[in-house]
Amino acid sequence: MLLGLAGALPALAACGFSPVYGPGGQAAGLRGQIFAADPEDRNAFVFVARLEDRLGRPASAPYLLDYRIRTNRQGLGITPDRATTRYNLLGRVSYTLTDRATDAVVARGKVESFTGYSATGSIVGTLSATEDAAERLMTILADQLVTELIATAPDWRR
Repeated sequence: MLLGLAGALPALAACGFSPVYGPGGQAAGLRGQIFAADPEDRNAFVFVARLEDRLGRPASAPYLLDYRIRTNRQGLGITPDRATTRYNLLGRVSYTLTDRATDAVVARGKVESFTGYSATGSIVGTLSATEDAAERLMTILADQLVTELIATAPDWRR
């Protein structure tokens, strides 16, 4: 198996492949370059914290990321007495990336995902599960957005 992978490396290099997280890769060039708009609620705080974990927290950056977070809860598991015991939490982040020097929008799009949680047990347990699901969802959405920004960076980065 390792020999097969080792044999594939020259072919990857020949086709122009370069690791995105390697030295000089696209991800390294984005570190500290994007300032996310200030969070206004708990979901946004978790979302921005994860973005900053991945992209760095800039003092001043050439790009401004505006975002809008939407979540929706769907009941899934329903007991015979009509109590919902399982939920999906759906999330969408619409974003706009603006070049701060020119005020030009350089990228825009959306990322979507979901996570689930159980609502069985105590009220405190359900509240904790709800908050945990929201935090997981914001982390997933932030990771998806970072992946999208890294993949599209050659198109918009100066």
